[in-house]
Amino acid sequence: MTFGVFTHVPHSLYQGQYYAYGPYVKEMNLWGNHVDDIILVAPKTNKAPDAIDIAYTNSQLRHIEIPSFSLLGIGSKVKAIFKIPLIGWRIFWAMRKVDHIHLRCPGNIGLIACFVQILFPKKPKTAKYAGNWDPKAKQPWSYRWQKAILSNTLFTKNMQALVYGDWEGRSRNIKPFFTASYHQNQIDSTIVKDFKPPYKFLFIGTLSPGKQPIKAIELVQQLCKDFPGSSLDFYGEGAERSAIEGFITEHQLEAVVQLHGNQPSEQILKAYRSAHFLVLNSLSEGWPKVVAEAMFWGVIPIASAVSCVPWMIDNQTRGILLTGKDDYQRVLKDLSDKTQLDSHSRLAMQWSQEYTLDRFENEIKKLLRP
Repeated sequence: MTFGVFTHVPHSLYQGQYYAYGPYVKEMNLWGNHVDDIILVAPKTNKAPDAIDIAYTNSQLRHIEIPSFSLLGIGSKVKAIFKIPLIGWRIFWAMRKVDHIHLRCPGNIGLIACFVQILFPKKPKTAKYAGNWDPKAKQPWSYRWQKAILSNTLFTKNMQALVYGDWEGRSRNIKPFFTASYHQNQIDSTIVKDFKPPYKFLFIGTLSPGKQPIKAIELVQQLCKDFPGSSLDFYGEGAERSAIEGFITEHQLEAVVQLHGNQPSEQILKAYRSAHFLVLNSLSEGWPKVVAEAMFWGVIPIASAVSCVPWMIDNQTRGILLTGKDDYQRVLKDLSDKTQLDSHSRLAMQWSQEYTLDRFENEIKKLLRP
């Protein structure tokens, strides 16, 4: 089977192997285990792989390079007018050659691919929609279009669109799904967190405005008054780093907040093992992988109530929801109740450890060879 992947994720060629963002490639390697060869249609970057990047394991991979583009700003929109026909043409010819079409959404490349796949009604297709599928969520028009096209059974044939959450009114194209980070043999039944202050908090992910990293600092800054010596460790890079550094300096939080940048998965795993809480006050999520990862190791998520997060933490039996109203007082109350924290941690582990890579790969096999 020739498997066609259409994505906005930039890829680099380094020492004969293709590299990209680690969590994405880790998943794509599971798909690659069950196909003969891959045609990858994606932007290319000349930047050397970062610590967070990993390589594809399927050696039969052909990369068809397409330019990336943005629809933000007048200048970017003008440039996009000239890029989109080329991108659409290359996507079309790649879709003609493959046996299975796989779209990665939401994204600008995913949007174009959503339109082009309509021309191939007989080919089997899957789409991974990694964003928030909540029909009530306020989202950019490009996201809404992708959701509409993928859901439409008149135009989009032979499609299984994998989404996070089981939403009312979904069409037969839409399949509730999940993602995973760890194998069954990595489950450690000996983990028991000692919930005694000072507490160790984590923020893991892109330092972007949408994930509101400074709000995580503000929350921990307040909690340090009640639990002196507590700390917050950041793992990730992004546009907000300089603002975070300025906030730390301004509020003299050098002893509380540490920025570690992008780190390999082994280092992240060590961080989970030693931490008590993960803070993610994000404006929007699909399946927040870091929440599920943290729960796998008994780390209690303190996360915003977006997308499927309330379902993941079972409306606060497995974690703490941030709603924007009286958040500090509710978090403080939970952190002062050791019995409650022990229960959160135990139930979080039990739930997350149901979603292993072994189960995930088995579901992928069913999608590729029904």
